[in-house]
Formats: sequence, C-alpha cells, structure tokens
Amino acid sequence: MRSLLLILGVFMVMVFATWAYRVNNDTRDALGRVASLQREIRTERETIAVLEAEWAYLNRPDRLLALSEEHFTELRLMPLHPDHFSDAMKVAYPTPEDPLLAELIEAAILEVQGGNR
Repeated sequence: MRSLLLILGVFMVMVFATWAYRVNNDTRDALGRVASLQREIRTERETIAVLEAEWAYLNRPDRLLALSEEHFTELRLMPLHPDHFSDAMKVAYPTPEDPLLAELIEAAILEVQGGNR
C-alpha cells in the first residue's frame, strides 16, 4: 500500500512538473510575441509620424499655390474662395428604402438644423 502511494505521489509530481514546464514555456513564448508586437507597433508609429510629417510638408499652402500656378495650363485649377463652399444641408441625398432609416435621417437633419439656429 505504501509503495502504491509512493508511486502515485511520484507520478503526480511528474505530471505537475510537466504541466509547470509547459506553462512556463507557453508564458515565455507569449512574452516573446508581446515584445515582438510592441516593437512592430513602435516601428509602425514611427512610420506614421514620418508619413504625417511628409504629408504636412507636401501640403504647405505656399507649395500648393506654386504648383497650381506652375501647372495651371494643364490642370486649370482655380484658387479656393469661401464662396466655393456651400451648406451641407443643400446636398440632395437619395431617399432610403427603409422607413426606420428615413426617420433616423430626418431626425438627424432636424437636430442639425436645430443646432445651427
């Protein structure tokens, strides 16, 4: 009886040791993946910052004005004036097929019109 308990105890220790070893390895793998993803995120954020800086540089008003003047004969771009813009409420939207959607759109339009007054 005593040897059976001893064998059972040794077997249980081996099972738990194997389980702990697997959990430890899985945890290390997960930490490695997290570190890799964090490096990737950092790289992507740096790339985004560079792209935003390039976008800001390329969209400088003085540069765009010079380009529009330089390529006026091909593009016929006119300078923008405030009278070129209109109220968004003047845009003709297609009527939705769904009556619930129509009610929601109408409520949103009324809410926007109420906020503009």
